[in-house]
Amino acid sequence: MAAPMQVSVQRISPVVLELQVEVPANQVKAEVDKAYLNLGKRAHIKGFRPGKAPRDVLTRLFGPQVANDVANAIVNDMLPKVLTEKNLTPVSQPAVEAEKGVNPKEPFSFKARFEVQPEIEDVKFEGYELFRPKAEVDEKAVEEQLEGLRQRNAALKAPEPARAAQKGDVLSIDFTLSIDGKEVKDGGGQGVQIELGSGQALPEIDAALMGKNTGDKATAEHTFPAEHPREDFRAKVGVFAITVTDLKERVLPTLDDEFAKDIGFDTLVALRADVHTKLEKNAKDRSETILAEQIVQKLNEQNPCDVPPSLVEQQARIMEQEVVMSARRMGQRVTKEQAEQLQVAIRADAERKVRAGLLMAAIAKKHEFKVTDEDIEKGLAELAEETGKNVAKLRVEYREKSKRDILIGMILEDKILDFIEAKSKITDGDPPKAAETGGSESASKEEEKKEG
Repeated sequence: MAAPMQVSVQRISPVVLELQVEVPANQVKAEVDKAYLNLGKRAHIKGFRPGKAPRDVLTRLFGPQVANDVANAIVNDMLPKVLTEKNLTPVSQPAVEAEKGVNPKEPFSFKARFEVQPEIEDVKFEGYELFRPKAEVDEKAVEEQLEGLRQRNAALKAPEPARAAQKGDVLSIDFTLSIDGKEVKDGGGQGVQIELGSGQALPEIDAALMGKNTGDKATAEHTFPAEHPREDFRAKVGVFAITVTDLKERVLPTLDDEFAKDIGFDTLVALRADVHTKLEKNAKDRSETILAEQIVQKLNEQNPCDVPPSLVEQQARIMEQEVVMSARRMGQRVTKEQAEQLQVAIRADAERKVRAGLLMAAIAKKHEFKVTDEDIEKGLAELAEETGKNVAKLRVEYREKSKRDILIGMILEDKILDFIEAKSKITDGDPPKAAETGGSESASKEEEKKEG
Protein backbone atom coordinates (compact mmCIF):
# COMPACT_ATOMS: atom_id res chain seq x y z
CA MET A 1 0.00 0.00 0.00
CA ALA A 2 1.33 3.43 -0.97
CA ALA A 3 2.43 5.69 1.87
CA PRO A 4 0.19 8.74 2.38
CA MET A 5 1.39 12.30 1.97
CA GLN A 6 2.55 13.80 5.28
CA VAL A 7 1.50 17.38 6.13
CA SER A 8 2.17 19.46 9.24
CA VAL A 9 1.22 23.07 9.98
CA GLN A 10 3.31 25.32 12.21
CA ARG A 11 2.27 28.83 13.32
CA ILE A 12 5.37 31.02 13.13
CA SER A 13 3.48 34.12 14.32
CA PRO A 14 -0.18 35.16 14.64
CA VAL A 15 -0.13 36.03 10.92
CA VAL A 16 2.49 33.63 9.49
CA LEU A 17 2.06 29.88 8.95
CA GLU A 18 4.49 27.29 7.60
CA LEU A 19 3.47 24.05 5.91
CA GLN A 20 5.80 21.06 5.91
CA VAL A 21 4.80 18.66 3.12
CA GLU A 22 6.35 15.26 2.40
CA VAL A 23 5.34 13.53 -0.84
CA PRO A 24 5.91 9.73 -0.75
CA ALA A 25 8.64 8.17 -2.92
CA ASN A 26 6.24 6.19 -5.09
CA GLN A 27 4.45 9.41 -6.10
CA VAL A 28 7.75 11.14 -6.77
CA LYS A 29 8.87 8.20 -8.95
CA ALA A 30 5.60 8.38 -10.91
CA GLU A 31 6.14 12.11 -11.59
CA VAL A 32 9.75 11.55 -12.64
CA ASP A 33 8.77 8.68 -14.96
CA LYS A 34 6.05 10.83 -16.53
CA ALA A 35 8.47 13.70 -17.05
CA TYR A 36 11.03 11.48 -18.84
CA LEU A 37 8.30 9.87 -20.94
CA ASN A 38 7.12 13.30 -22.15
CA LEU A 39 10.70 14.47 -22.67
CA GLY A 40 11.59 11.36 -24.68
CA LYS A 41 8.72 12.00 -27.09
CA ARG A 42 9.86 15.49 -28.01
CA ALA A 43 13.65 15.44 -27.47
CA HIS A 44 15.86 15.44 -30.57
CA ILE A 45 19.14 13.74 -29.69
CA LYS A 46 21.89 13.09 -32.20
CA GLY A 47 22.23 9.42 -33.01
CA PHE A 48 18.70 8.46 -31.93
CA ARG A 49 15.37 8.50 -33.69
CA PRO A 50 12.69 10.74 -32.08
CA GLY A 51 11.29 9.01 -28.99
CA LYS A 52 13.96 6.25 -29.02
CA ALA A 53 16.66 7.78 -26.79
CA PRO A 54 17.32 5.57 -23.72
CA ARG A 55 16.43 6.83 -20.25
CA ASP A 56 20.06 6.91 -19.10
CA VAL A 57 20.96 9.20 -22.03
CA LEU A 58 18.08 11.53 -21.19
CA THR A 59 19.11 11.50 -17.54
CA ARG A 60 22.71 12.38 -18.40
CA LEU A 61 21.67 15.24 -20.70
CA PHE A 62 18.61 16.62 -18.93
CA GLY A 63 18.75 15.27 -15.36
CA PRO A 64 18.99 18.61 -13.46
CA GLN A 65 16.32 20.21 -15.65
CA VAL A 66 13.93 17.29 -15.18
CA ALA A 67 14.50 17.27 -11.40
CA ASN A 68 13.72 20.99 -11.25
CA ASP A 69 10.63 20.62 -13.45
CA VAL A 70 9.34 17.70 -11.36
CA ALA A 71 9.88 19.64 -8.12
CA ASN A 72 7.89 22.58 -9.51
CA ALA A 73 5.17 20.27 -10.81
CA ILE A 74 4.78 18.55 -7.43
CA VAL A 75 4.61 21.86 -5.55
CA ASN A 76 2.17 23.43 -8.03
CA ASP A 77 -0.05 20.34 -7.84
CA MET A 78 0.14 19.56 -4.13
CA LEU A 79 0.21 22.98 -2.48
CA PRO A 80 -3.30 24.10 -3.58
CA LYS A 81 -4.69 20.72 -2.53
CA VAL A 82 -3.07 20.91 0.90
CA LEU A 83 -4.31 24.48 1.43
CA THR A 84 -7.85 23.41 0.53
CA GLU A 85 -7.72 20.31 2.76
CA LYS A 86 -6.43 22.32 5.71
CA ASN A 87 -8.90 25.16 5.02
CA LEU A 88 -6.08 27.73 4.81
CA THR A 89 -6.28 30.98 2.85
CA PRO A 90 -2.93 32.75 2.30
CA VAL A 91 -2.99 36.53 1.97
CA SER A 92 0.52 36.52 0.51
CA GLN A 93 2.28 34.46 -2.14
CA PRO A 94 3.67 31.35 -0.39
CA ALA A 95 7.48 31.23 -0.22
CA VAL A 96 8.41 27.65 -1.12
CA GLU A 97 11.67 25.95 -0.22
CA ALA A 98 12.60 22.33 -1.02
CA GLU A 99 14.71 20.51 1.55
CA LYS A 100 16.71 18.82 -1.22
CA GLY A 101 16.43 17.91 -4.89
CA VAL A 102 14.11 15.32 -6.40
CA ASN A 103 15.22 11.69 -6.15
CA PRO A 104 12.80 9.07 -7.54
CA LYS A 105 13.82 6.64 -4.79
CA GLU A 106 13.10 9.03 -1.90
CA PRO A 107 10.21 11.15 -0.57
CA PHE A 108 10.25 14.79 -1.65
CA SER A 109 9.80 17.37 1.09
CA PHE A 110 9.14 21.10 0.83
CA LYS A 111 8.15 23.98 3.10
CA ALA A 112 5.70 26.74 2.22
CA ARG A 113 5.60 29.86 4.38
CA PHE A 114 2.86 32.45 3.93
CA GLU A 115 0.83 35.12 5.69
CA VAL A 116 -2.74 34.61 6.89
CA GLN A 117 -5.32 36.77 8.60
CA PRO A 118 -5.04 36.69 12.40
CA GLU A 119 -7.53 34.64 14.39
CA ILE A 120 -9.87 37.20 15.95
CA GLU A 121 -12.38 35.68 18.33
CA ASP A 122 -13.86 38.76 19.96
CA VAL A 123 -13.83 42.49 19.16
CA LYS A 124 -14.39 45.27 21.67
CA PHE A 125 -16.57 47.79 19.89
CA GLU A 126 -19.28 48.89 22.31
CA GLY A 127 -19.40 52.03 24.41
CA TYR A 128 -17.01 54.17 22.37
CA GLU A 129 -17.13 57.88 23.15
CA LEU A 130 -17.31 59.60 19.78
CA PHE A 131 -17.81 63.13 18.48
CA ARG A 132 -19.83 64.14 15.42
CA PRO A 133 -18.83 67.59 14.10
CA LYS A 134 -21.76 69.84 13.28
CA ALA A 135 -22.49 70.00 9.56
CA GLU A 136 -23.08 73.73 9.34
CA VAL A 137 -22.76 76.00 6.30
CA ASP A 138 -22.30 79.74 6.82
CA GLU A 139 -23.03 82.48 4.34
CA LYS A 140 -19.31 83.21 3.90
CA ALA A 141 -18.75 79.73 2.44
CA VAL A 142 -21.64 80.25 0.00
CA GLU A 143 -20.21 83.60 -1.10
CA GLU A 144 -16.77 82.04 -1.65
CA GLN A 145 -18.27 79.37 -3.89
CA LEU A 146 -20.22 81.96 -5.87
CA GLU A 147 -17.05 84.02 -6.30
CA GLY A 148 -15.30 80.91 -7.58
CA LEU A 149 -18.07 80.44 -10.14
CA ARG A 150 -17.59 84.04 -11.27
CA GLN A 151 -13.84 83.49 -11.60
CA ARG A 152 -14.32 80.32 -13.69
CA ASN A 153 -16.82 82.07 -15.97
CA ALA A 154 -14.86 85.29 -16.37
CA ALA A 155 -14.20 86.70 -19.83
CA LEU A 156 -10.61 87.46 -20.93
CA LYS A 157 -10.25 90.93 -22.42
CA ALA A 158 -7.40 93.32 -23.17
CA PRO A 159 -7.27 96.07 -20.49
CA GLU A 160 -8.60 99.44 -21.58
CA PRO A 161 -6.56 101.58 -21.49
CA ALA A 162 -3.52 99.32 -21.91
CA ARG A 163 -1.47 98.83 -18.76
CA ALA A 164 1.32 96.74 -17.29
CA ALA A 165 0.78 93.19 -16.08
CA GLN A 166 -0.49 92.63 -12.55
CA LYS A 167 -1.58 89.74 -10.38
CA GLY A 168 -4.54 87.86 -11.86
CA ASP A 169 -3.77 88.80 -15.48
CA VAL A 170 -3.48 86.05 -18.09
CA LEU A 171 -0.35 86.40 -20.23
CA SER A 172 0.65 84.59 -23.40
CA ILE A 173 4.39 84.13 -23.60
CA ASP A 174 7.11 82.69 -25.82
CA PHE A 175 10.20 81.48 -23.98
CA THR A 176 13.43 79.55 -24.27
CA LEU A 177 15.44 77.78 -21.58
CA SER A 178 19.23 77.74 -21.43
CA ILE A 179 21.49 75.75 -19.11
CA ASP A 180 25.24 76.28 -18.97
CA GLY A 181 24.88 78.80 -21.80
CA LYS A 182 23.27 76.28 -24.17
CA GLU A 183 19.64 76.39 -25.23
CA VAL A 184 17.63 73.30 -24.23
CA LYS A 185 15.92 72.12 -27.42
CA ASP A 186 12.72 70.86 -25.79
CA GLY A 187 12.80 73.33 -22.89
CA GLY A 188 10.92 76.25 -24.42
CA GLY A 189 7.42 77.03 -25.65
CA GLN A 190 5.32 79.38 -27.74
CA GLY A 191 1.92 80.85 -26.98
CA VAL A 192 1.98 79.48 -23.45
CA GLN A 193 -0.73 80.96 -21.21
CA ILE A 194 -0.09 81.63 -17.53
CA GLU A 195 -2.05 83.48 -14.86
CA LEU A 196 0.19 85.72 -12.78
CA GLY A 197 0.15 84.93 -9.08
CA SER A 198 -1.78 81.65 -9.49
CA GLY A 199 1.21 79.37 -8.92
CA GLN A 200 1.08 78.02 -12.49
CA ALA A 201 4.56 79.31 -13.29
CA LEU A 202 7.81 79.22 -11.35
CA PRO A 203 7.98 82.07 -8.78
CA GLU A 204 10.98 83.55 -10.59
CA ILE A 205 9.02 83.73 -13.86
CA ASP A 206 6.02 85.27 -12.09
CA ALA A 207 8.23 87.94 -10.54
CA ALA A 208 10.00 88.70 -13.83
CA LEU A 209 6.68 89.21 -15.68
CA MET A 210 5.01 91.40 -13.10
CA GLY A 211 4.79 94.96 -14.47
CA LYS A 212 5.62 93.99 -18.05
CA ASN A 213 3.67 95.10 -21.14
CA THR A 214 2.83 93.30 -24.36
CA GLY A 215 5.99 93.03 -26.44
CA ASP A 216 8.33 93.34 -23.44
CA LYS A 217 11.13 90.87 -22.84
CA ALA A 218 12.15 89.43 -19.46
CA THR A 219 14.76 87.09 -18.03
CA ALA A 220 14.29 84.72 -15.09
CA GLU A 221 16.78 82.38 -13.40
CA HIS A 222 15.76 79.23 -11.54
CA THR A 223 17.93 76.65 -9.77
CA PHE A 224 16.51 73.18 -10.44
CA PRO A 225 16.37 70.70 -7.52
CA ALA A 226 19.05 68.04 -7.15
CA GLU A 227 16.40 65.30 -7.52
CA HIS A 228 14.92 66.69 -10.76
CA PRO A 229 13.63 63.89 -13.07
CA ARG A 230 15.96 65.09 -15.85
CA GLU A 231 19.55 64.31 -15.01
CA ASP A 232 20.88 67.23 -17.08
CA PHE A 233 18.76 69.67 -15.02
CA ARG A 234 19.80 68.53 -11.54
CA ALA A 235 21.15 71.33 -9.36
CA LYS A 236 21.68 73.46 -12.50
CA VAL A 237 20.72 77.11 -12.99
CA GLY A 238 18.23 77.53 -15.82
CA VAL A 239 17.88 80.87 -17.60
CA PHE A 240 14.47 81.63 -19.13
CA ALA A 241 14.35 84.22 -21.92
CA ILE A 242 10.72 85.36 -22.13
CA THR A 243 8.70 87.53 -24.52
CA VAL A 244 5.19 88.72 -23.58
CA THR A 245 3.02 88.29 -26.68
CA ASP A 246 -0.40 89.06 -25.19
CA LEU A 247 -1.93 90.38 -21.98
CA LYS A 248 -5.54 90.00 -20.87
CA GLU A 249 -7.43 90.65 -17.67
CA ARG A 250 -10.33 88.68 -16.24
CA VAL A 251 -13.66 90.50 -16.43
CA LEU A 252 -15.98 88.95 -13.88
CA PRO A 253 -19.69 88.57 -14.68
CA THR A 254 -22.20 90.38 -12.47
CA LEU A 255 -23.74 88.08 -9.87
CA ASP A 256 -27.38 88.30 -10.94
CA ASP A 257 -30.21 86.28 -12.51
CA GLU A 258 -28.64 86.53 -15.97
CA PHE A 259 -25.42 84.95 -14.70
CA ALA A 260 -27.44 82.21 -12.98
CA LYS A 261 -29.26 81.47 -16.24
CA ASP A 262 -25.96 81.31 -18.15
CA ILE A 263 -24.81 78.44 -15.95
CA GLY A 264 -28.13 76.54 -15.91
CA PHE A 265 -30.32 78.02 -13.14
CA ASP A 266 -33.55 79.98 -13.41
CA THR A 267 -32.65 82.61 -10.84
CA LEU A 268 -29.82 83.70 -8.57
CA VAL A 269 -31.90 82.45 -5.63
CA ALA A 270 -31.97 78.96 -7.19
CA LEU A 271 -28.21 79.08 -7.76
CA ARG A 272 -27.58 80.08 -4.14
CA ALA A 273 -29.83 77.27 -2.93
CA ASP A 274 -27.95 74.73 -5.06
CA VAL A 275 -24.58 75.94 -3.76
CA HIS A 276 -25.86 75.77 -0.18
CA THR A 277 -27.22 72.23 -0.68
CA LYS A 278 -23.93 70.97 -2.08
CA LEU A 279 -21.90 72.61 0.68
CA GLU A 280 -24.25 71.12 3.25
CA LYS A 281 -23.79 67.63 1.76
CA ASN A 282 -20.01 68.09 1.77
CA ALA A 283 -20.17 69.19 5.41
CA LYS A 284 -22.24 66.12 6.34
CA ASP A 285 -19.84 63.85 4.45
CA ARG A 286 -16.92 65.47 6.27
CA SER A 287 -18.69 64.98 9.60
CA GLU A 288 -19.30 61.28 8.88
CA THR A 289 -15.69 60.90 7.72
CA ILE A 290 -14.34 62.30 11.00
CA LEU A 291 -16.71 60.04 12.95
CA ALA A 292 -15.55 57.00 10.96
CA GLU A 293 -11.90 57.92 11.54
CA GLN A 294 -12.55 57.95 15.29
CA ILE A 295 -14.08 54.46 15.06
CA VAL A 296 -11.01 53.22 13.18
CA GLN A 297 -8.79 54.69 15.87
CA LYS A 298 -10.88 53.23 18.72
CA LEU A 299 -10.92 49.79 17.10
CA ASN A 300 -7.13 49.86 16.89
CA GLU A 301 -6.73 51.07 20.48
CA GLN A 302 -9.17 48.57 21.99
CA ASN A 303 -8.16 45.56 19.89
CA PRO A 304 -4.38 45.30 19.42
CA CYS A 305 -3.49 42.46 17.07
CA ASP A 306 -0.87 41.55 14.48
CA VAL A 307 -1.67 42.30 10.84
CA PRO A 308 -0.19 40.65 7.73
CA PRO A 309 2.71 42.82 6.49
CA SER A 310 1.83 42.16 2.84
CA LEU A 311 -1.67 43.64 3.32
CA VAL A 312 -0.12 46.71 4.96
CA GLU A 313 2.30 47.08 2.03
CA GLN A 314 -0.55 46.81 -0.50
CA GLN A 315 -2.60 49.41 1.36
CA ALA A 316 0.40 51.73 1.73
CA ARG A 317 1.11 51.58 -2.03
CA ILE A 318 -2.50 52.47 -2.80
CA MET A 319 -2.38 55.41 -0.40
CA GLU A 320 0.97 56.63 -1.76
CA GLN A 321 -0.46 56.60 -5.27
CA GLU A 322 -3.47 58.59 -4.08
CA VAL A 323 -1.20 61.23 -2.50
CA VAL A 324 0.92 61.55 -5.66
CA MET A 325 -2.15 61.75 -7.93
CA SER A 326 -3.75 64.36 -5.67
CA ALA A 327 -0.56 66.43 -5.77
CA ARG A 328 -0.44 66.21 -9.56
CA ARG A 329 -4.06 67.31 -9.87
CA MET A 330 -3.16 70.39 -7.85
CA GLY A 331 -0.10 71.03 -9.99
CA GLN A 332 2.30 70.13 -7.19
CA ARG A 333 5.35 67.89 -7.24
CA VAL A 334 6.26 65.57 -4.37
CA THR A 335 10.01 65.81 -3.65
CA LYS A 336 12.14 62.87 -2.57
CA GLU A 337 12.36 64.23 0.99
CA GLN A 338 8.60 64.75 1.18
CA ALA A 339 8.01 61.24 -0.17
CA GLU A 340 10.26 59.73 2.51
CA GLN A 341 8.46 61.63 5.26
CA LEU A 342 5.08 60.64 3.85
CA GLN A 343 6.03 56.96 3.68
CA VAL A 344 6.45 56.73 7.45
CA ALA A 345 3.07 58.37 8.14
CA ILE A 346 1.33 56.47 5.37
CA ARG A 347 2.63 53.11 6.54
CA ALA A 348 1.38 53.73 10.09
CA ASP A 349 -1.99 54.83 8.71
CA ALA A 350 -2.11 51.82 6.38
CA GLU A 351 -1.54 49.47 9.32
CA ARG A 352 -4.39 51.09 11.24
CA LYS A 353 -6.64 50.84 8.22
CA VAL A 354 -5.83 47.16 7.60
CA ARG A 355 -6.28 46.26 11.28
CA ALA A 356 -9.65 48.06 11.40
CA GLY A 357 -10.72 46.22 8.25
CA LEU A 358 -9.87 42.83 9.76
CA LEU A 359 -11.66 43.72 13.01
CA MET A 360 -14.77 44.87 11.15
CA ALA A 361 -14.72 41.67 9.12
CA ALA A 362 -14.71 39.71 12.41
CA ILE A 363 -17.70 41.76 13.64
CA ALA A 364 -19.54 41.09 10.38
CA LYS A 365 -18.91 37.36 10.66
CA LYS A 366 -19.96 37.09 14.30
CA HIS A 367 -23.14 39.14 13.84
CA GLU A 368 -23.94 37.62 10.43
CA PHE A 369 -24.14 40.84 8.44
CA LYS A 370 -25.46 40.33 4.91
CA VAL A 371 -25.63 42.54 1.83
CA THR A 372 -28.99 42.16 0.09
CA ASP A 373 -30.01 42.98 -3.49
CA GLU A 374 -31.91 45.94 -2.05
CA ASP A 375 -28.69 47.20 -0.40
CA ILE A 376 -26.86 46.94 -3.73
CA GLU A 377 -29.59 48.87 -5.55
CA LYS A 378 -29.44 51.58 -2.91
CA GLY A 379 -25.65 51.71 -3.22
CA LEU A 380 -25.86 52.05 -7.01
CA ALA A 381 -28.40 54.87 -6.64
CA GLU A 382 -26.02 56.73 -4.30
CA LEU A 383 -23.13 56.23 -6.70
CA ALA A 384 -25.26 57.54 -9.55
CA GLU A 385 -26.05 60.68 -7.57
CA GLU A 386 -22.40 61.25 -6.64
CA THR A 387 -20.88 60.54 -10.06
CA GLY A 388 -23.68 61.85 -12.28
CA LYS A 389 -23.80 58.53 -14.13
CA ASN A 390 -27.02 56.81 -15.18
CA VAL A 391 -28.01 54.17 -12.63
CA ALA A 392 -28.86 51.68 -15.39
CA LYS A 393 -25.35 52.03 -16.83
CA LEU A 394 -23.83 51.61 -13.37
CA ARG A 395 -25.92 48.48 -12.88
CA VAL A 396 -24.35 46.98 -16.00
CA GLU A 397 -20.86 48.23 -15.05
CA TYR A 398 -21.06 46.64 -11.60
CA ARG A 399 -21.98 43.21 -12.91
CA GLU A 400 -18.24 42.72 -13.26
CA LYS A 401 -17.19 40.63 -10.25
CA SER A 402 -14.27 42.76 -9.11
CA LYS A 403 -16.32 45.97 -9.13
CA ARG A 404 -19.32 44.27 -7.56
CA ASP A 405 -17.11 42.90 -4.77
CA ILE A 406 -15.80 46.43 -4.09
CA LEU A 407 -19.36 47.78 -3.91
CA ILE A 408 -20.45 44.97 -1.59
CA GLY A 409 -17.41 45.63 0.61
CA MET A 410 -18.28 49.34 0.88
CA ILE A 411 -21.91 48.58 1.72
CA LEU A 412 -20.86 46.04 4.34
CA GLU A 413 -18.44 48.53 5.89
CA ASP A 414 -21.21 51.14 6.03
CA LYS A 415 -23.41 48.66 7.90
CA ILE A 416 -20.69 47.82 10.40
CA LEU A 417 -19.84 51.48 11.02
CA ASP A 418 -23.53 52.25 11.56
CA PHE A 419 -23.73 49.26 13.93
CA ILE A 420 -20.77 50.51 15.97
CA GLU A 421 -22.18 54.06 16.01
CA ALA A 422 -25.46 52.71 17.41
CA LYS A 423 -23.51 51.08 20.26
CA SER A 424 -21.50 54.25 21.01
CA LYS A 425 -22.04 57.45 22.93
CA ILE A 426 -21.92 60.25 20.36
CA THR A 427 -21.56 63.92 21.30
CA ASP A 428 -22.29 66.66 18.77
CA GLY A 429 -19.24 68.83 18.20
CA ASP A 430 -15.62 68.62 17.13
CA PRO A 431 -13.53 65.82 18.70
CA PRO A 432 -10.67 66.75 21.05
CA LYS A 433 -7.33 67.08 19.27
CA ALA A 434 -6.09 63.82 20.80
CA ALA A 435 -8.93 61.98 19.08
CA GLU A 436 -7.92 63.23 15.65
CA THR A 437 -5.08 60.73 15.23
CA GLY A 438 -6.37 58.58 12.43
CA GLY A 439 -4.29 60.34 9.76
CA SER A 440 -5.40 62.10 6.62
CA GLU A 441 -5.66 58.82 4.74
CA SER A 442 -7.57 56.89 7.44
CA ALA A 443 -10.34 54.52 6.43
CA SER A 444 -13.74 56.12 6.13
CA LYS A 445 -16.89 54.91 4.58
CA GLU A 446 -17.53 58.15 2.72
CA GLU A 447 -14.05 58.43 1.15
CA GLU A 448 -14.03 54.78 0.15
CA LYS A 449 -17.47 55.18 -1.37
CA LYS A 450 -16.11 57.95 -3.59
CA GLU A 451 -13.15 55.77 -4.58
CA GLY A 452 -15.57 53.11 -5.74
